[in-house]
Amino acid sequence: MTYEDLPTVPRAEELVDKAFSRAARAGRAKSGVEAQQSMLQTAGNILSDNLQNVVTSWPDFDRVDPFYRELADAVVPAHGDCPGGVDGLRSHLSEVMWAGRQAGHIRDEYQSKLRGVDADLARKHRKQAFARLADVTREVADDLEALGEARDTLKTLPDVRPDEPTIVIAGYPNVGKSTFVNHVTNARNEVASYPFTTKQVRVGHVERDHVRYQLIDTPGLLDRPEADRNGIERQAVSALQHLADCILVFVDASAECGYPVEVQLALRDELADRFADIPVLTVCTKADRARDIEADAYLSVTEEEGVEELLDAAVEAVDYELELPFEG
Repeated sequence: MTYEDLPTVPRAEELVDKAFSRAARAGRAKSGVEAQQSMLQTAGNILSDNLQNVVTSWPDFDRVDPFYRELADAVVPAHGDCPGGVDGLRSHLSEVMWAGRQAGHIRDEYQSKLRGVDADLARKHRKQAFARLADVTREVADDLEALGEARDTLKTLPDVRPDEPTIVIAGYPNVGKSTFVNHVTNARNEVASYPFTTKQVRVGHVERDHVRYQLIDTPGLLDRPEADRNGIERQAVSALQHLADCILVFVDASAECGYPVEVQLALRDELADRFADIPVLTVCTKADRARDIEADAYLSVTEEEGVEELLDAAVEAVDYELELPFEG
């Protein structure tokens, strides 16, 4: 799954206004106690259903692909006193579900009070119910706001398919990852000469022998402990850990990226050790400027040098076999 299908999260005041305006219309169609019952039922249903629908529209994070779960952990910010990431989302969703159920309980409680009373008392009970319904909904206003902000953030995440063969591009910032992915795929990532231009994991595709390969352009990954990495860097690690069938580590031998060659190679060594069961290829980028490192491939996108050769080497390293339908 992806987060693209998450619906817009309504704000608390929007829900209250919607519930009470529709209740007023429902009440105008009837009179006396029946009008109060209709208003209460309409408002209670709208608030209960909409609040609970907010929750059920979100995925079960225990069942989503680990890649998407860790992306959510990396990009969803804290909101007020609530933590960010999946734990924060679960907390907000729990509060909204509580409010939805409470709205249903209030509706049912006051419907029983409206039976067998005169119109004036029925109107009084209905107003009390409306006040409580509004209070419950407004109590989760911050949770709805946080879920709305998280939804807007998550919808920008890439459509990655874990079942497709995947080549992950890793390396320090500004070593040419986005330039390469943009050049060989339909991806269009911002390219600029300063670190962390790539703010999120991006996806492009290439096809070889009728097989579509995903190329994942990761944010600049710094050689430092996991606990010290920021959210952008953790996205890159997540892509590597959960998706990669082959890792291309880009190294700028000219060091024009702003990082010494030795620290770039140290990152390469760290990734090779951590992902020992995945092919890790060293790619010397900007090879028209410097190529004084031992590498599996030498690349200069601007000079059209080594581009197709690198793709061929990556595809060979993935060694993906297309599953054909059974032929009897």
